[in-house]
Amino acid sequence: MRVLHVLTLVSPDGAFGGPVAVATHQTSALRARGHDVRVLAGARGYPGAPPTELGGTPLRAHRLHGVLPGAGFSGLTSPALLADARRALRWADVVHVHLARDLVTLPVARLALAVGTPLVLQPHGMVVPSAHPLAGPLDALATRTVLRRAAAVLHLTPAEEAGLRALVPAGPGWQRLTNGIPDVDPVPPLPARPGVLFLGRLVARKRPALFASTAAALLGEGIDADFALVGPDEGEGPAVRRVVAAAADPRLRWEGALAPSAVADRLAAASLVVLPSVAEPFPVAVLEAMAAGRGVVVVDDCGLAPAIAAAGAGAVVGPDPADLLDAVRDLLTRPGALAAAGSAAWRTSHSQFSMAAVTTRLETIYATAVS
Repeated sequence: MRVLHVLTLVSPDGAFGGPVAVATHQTSALRARGHDVRVLAGARGYPGAPPTELGGTPLRAHRLHGVLPGAGFSGLTSPALLADARRALRWADVVHVHLARDLVTLPVARLALAVGTPLVLQPHGMVVPSAHPLAGPLDALATRTVLRRAAAVLHLTPAEEAGLRALVPAGPGWQRLTNGIPDVDPVPPLPARPGVLFLGRLVARKRPALFASTAAALLGEGIDADFALVGPDEGEGPAVRRVVAAAADPRLRWEGALAPSAVADRLAAASLVVLPSVAEPFPVAVLEAMAAGRGVVVVDDCGLAPAIAAAGAGAVVGPDPADLLDAVRDLLTRPGALAAAGSAAWRTSHSQFSMAAVTTRLETIYATAVS
């Protein structure tokens, strides 16, 4: 089957986060099953020409230009990409759009409907009711139309489905598809010195400053561990810098952005991954940590929280900062806790979030869309 995946943005610092990682895993697994898969995406931040592959999958990436100042990713577009999309859509048997409210994926989805290419949408929790001033106009112009007319709409959690239903009534092609992650085998050993890692964009919803202040408090209690934040700044950098500067401890640092290809090695150097995000649907960074045999800490409204709690793969906490402090302290000080959480995390990743199972589901979804 000829499958086209469409992404808003690829960049050397992984700024678009989870959707790019998900698409990378999906396209690689589909190619391994013998499908002809290509990726079309916007690009930004490369000093030279954009890359021509995404995790081994052929990629056509076009430089994005901002047309709506202050709108972030939503205000980026590329006339060259949209022209290329017309050709690519005629080649494809099915198009899988990693949908966001932006001027890349929404226009491509509308083009797919216009040329008759079966359309599969996967919003990754990015298309739910929003107070952002662009949300209303984009929804009226395109979002509701593509959601109604797509052959399939894939949601991660019941909460995401409810958000989508607030925009349009559910259709027969709506279904749940969890994120999958390739197995890591063998699991890298835990480092001799405990390391606690925040891996994600420094945006307010992910609460990186709370991670930093929790680390500072634990270091102040005499706990000897390294604490690091890894990810690009999306507004919370100044707050994080203030906490790090006030702590004045080299064991707490912000390491900046990291190329997606370097994530596995960075996880291997950590003992525990902490993501204090609120309303986090299905974080790929947490899945990657679990696949690497690292325990994780998430907030109880995270889509992965039930699996983590049931397996004992780390800790699930409430939104209160004191809950996070207590959970991280316990995992760092209780004998054997990090090793036990890491083993449980790997078993859960292997048994519940297998990439093979996700790929089989995708093949069925695509075949149904085409037929």
